[in-house]
Amino acid sequence: IQINVPRGRLTSVPLGTSKGLQVGQKVLAIGNPYGLERTLTTGVISSLGRSIQAENGRIIEDIIQTDAAINPGNSGGPLLNSQGQMIGINTAIYSPSNSGSVGIGFAIPADTVRRITGDLLTTGYVRHAWLGIGSTVNLADFPGLANALRLNTERGLMIVDTYQNSPASRAGLRGATDEVRIGRRRWPVGGDVLLEFQGKAINSVQELATEVDRYKAGDRVTVTVLRGNRKIDVPVTLEEAPRQ
Repeated sequence: IQINVPRGRLTSVPLGTSKGLQVGQKVLAIGNPYGLERTLTTGVISSLGRSIQAENGRIIEDIIQTDAAINPGNSGGPLLNSQGQMIGINTAIYSPSNSGSVGIGFAIPADTVRRITGDLLTTGYVRHAWLGIGSTVNLADFPGLANALRLNTERGLMIVDTYQNSPASRAGLRGATDEVRIGRRRWPVGGDVLLEFQGKAINSVQELATEVDRYKAGDRVTVTVLRGNRKIDVPVTLEEAPRQ
């Protein structure tokens, strides 16, 4: 969008930080709900660190939850603190009956906005880091499976496969090489069990995606896996995720 307005007539909203926010802190939301321009609503931060799923399926982390009324038309508007600084961008609501605000709104934190703005301005899209692990089996979802497979861990992600020519495959992370039947189901075996990413324990695919997203293409990270009965560290150089 191009706007032809004299520079002196435009005033930008100061970009604050989402660090140090507290539950109960007063916030203000500005937008055009249902076409009603320049609407201001107030509320508090209800929770921090929420996760929501975007339309493309990607999980967005560290979301701010607020009870300030947010309705269709508020998306893209600022969430402000008491000093008038933007601490988030209003983006979604929880509305079980699609009837509008029920006091559960979500905003993307300012620090996330600051991180991705450079990509949007230079490339027109956000560049995400990519590890390249395909399907996995979460041991925590199947109690007793680790014991049945005689693994020296009861948690972690069993790697079923990796994408061809991906950072994971080039680094030597291994997918399953065989299957075994346990009860009525066949399980992939012989691959690495992913335990940690950069020293942080990984207990779900979502946690892994969140940690990878904290880095950028070209960053060198360490993935800790269980290979056989040995715990080893595998260095991996992340790449830019393929565009969908």
